[in-house]
Amino acid sequence: MLSMNTKLSEFVNRLKDVAATNLKSVILYGSAARGDFHEDHSDLNLLCIFESLAVEELSRLAGVVSWWSVEHKEPAPLFVSKEELQRSADVFSIEILDMQESRRVLYGEDTVAAINVTMNLHRVQVERELRTVILKLRQHYLQTPGDAKELTPILRKSFSGVLTLLRHTIIAFGEEAPSAPRDIVARAAALTSANASAFDGVLAARETGSLHGDIVPVYSAYLAELEKVIRALDQHMPKGEWRRVRNANS
Repeated sequence: MLSMNTKLSEFVNRLKDVAATNLKSVILYGSAARGDFHEDHSDLNLLCIFESLAVEELSRLAGVVSWWSVEHKEPAPLFVSKEELQRSADVFSIEILDMQESRRVLYGEDTVAAINVTMNLHRVQVERELRTVILKLRQHYLQTPGDAKELTPILRKSFSGVLTLLRHTIIAFGEEAPSAPRDIVARAAALTSANASAFDGVLAARETGSLHGDIVPVYSAYLAELEKVIRALDQHMPKGEWRRVRNANS
């Protein structure tokens, strides 16, 4: 089994051989870039930037991706063009901010560093994704109401994404977010007047793999406090106050 660094080097070399000058950079992000990578259960997340990503180019790159994803069981890298990445800060603001905070350039230019993220649009993405989480949690509950066996894995799976969104809620309020999960929950709750203890059951289920006691109050409190976070986020920067700049000649 290849070590992390050996595998990354091999991936970059294979990509360079196939893509040549079309490849502009390869950037490692996520847990491996932050320094909390665990060989047993962490993924290697890669962003690959190209000058062009025409279908013909994708065909040439497919073999490298198969080697990475099929042979080494790693998630498929994100492939974007240089222009596409520069124009994506308004719709992928969460992802780009996370990359700007923790990344490792494996090859080429540091194309992420200079991207400007518009924070009012960042706030919209955070709210949208939190609302999407709530909609999905309601759907799951409707399918198996009160069933701890079915719903506990749903809560555990949802919390990784929720933790990221709580961290970005703190960022949307203009603060630097802590790194420890319980500190993130505590600070996000303080900023939004949510009850931090409502997340304790989900945190415990995430850490231990099981939920103790009745799942209904845990599920209920989780949903209710996420709704509070959204309301506070919405009030912090009301969308009705935003205005598009109009052309003077229009």
